[in-house]
Amino acid sequence: MGEKKRREEAKGQFLFGKKNYKFMLIGLAFIAVGFILMSGGGSDDPNVFNPDIFSFRRIRLAPTLVLIGFAIEVYAILVNPDKN
Repeated sequence: MGEKKRREEAKGQFLFGKKNYKFMLIGLAFIAVGFILMSGGGSDDPNVFNPDIFSFRRIRLAPTLVLIGFAIEVYAILVNPDKN
């Protein structure tokens, strides 16, 4: 009997709160922007070298944004939504 009642009580609750989902979306945006900044820089002709692949944007900025995004995602999972 106790298990059935517990299942009914837990049915209408979300795992995370509104605060958690906000941080998850922010982290996802950071990750997406990081991967977008990392893209490109290729050459159509394989015999031509394009030094643009070693730009600051692709080597430093984009991976930093992706790591910050993953850190925000971890924080979003661990934060307590009930605490003010």
